[in-house]
Amino acid sequence: MIEYIKGILTELNPTEAVIEAAGVGYGIAITLPGYSALVGNEEKEAKLFITEIIREDVHEVYGFVTKTERQLFELLLTVSGVGAATARMIMSAFSAEELRMLIATGNAKAMAKVKGLGPKTAQRIIVDLKDKAIKLDLGGDPTEIPMLDVEADTGVKAEAISALTMLGFASAASGKAVDKILKAQPDLKVEAVIREALKML
Repeated sequence: MIEYIKGILTELNPTEAVIEAAGVGYGIAITLPGYSALVGNEEKEAKLFITEIIREDVHEVYGFVTKTERQLFELLLTVSGVGAATARMIMSAFSAEELRMLIATGNAKAMAKVKGLGPKTAQRIIVDLKDKAIKLDLGGDPTEIPMLDVEADTGVKAEAISALTMLGFASAASGKAVDKILKAQPDLKVEAVIREALKML
């Protein structure tokens, strides 16, 4: 089992990082908070803690900036009806601290806004993980991870739509959601646009 991958960050987008270590480039699925933490570090050394999803037909690698974020992701995977894609979606819609607070306070309504989750699964997450989530030591406030310093322009729109498409949403629907968000709040950064779109799609 891979504990972590440490090497040069050669490629980065809102859903994937490529880290080259010992001559091998590893494509690693990441969350939006992970993307925000890594942005600006291209061609520099980076380290991600790894969770591997291995089945007969798939081998997926998910990476997290901290062990606690990985632990929260793996806790989500223990809940019936929550797969890796859904768990990543949840952790992209909320920071680790926000998610822990939603679970701790039983706020299934806010959590159910995540695409494909639904109120029943959100409630199941809360019931199954409440005690475990409260005990997690997040070591500070992950909501303080710096946002992307990008001007609100077509680049923000294109990057947001690209990320949503890679997360599995139709490009047409993604485009409409992003347009609506940027029309109302043209100064939003890429991560904020994607977070808002995840609650609309």
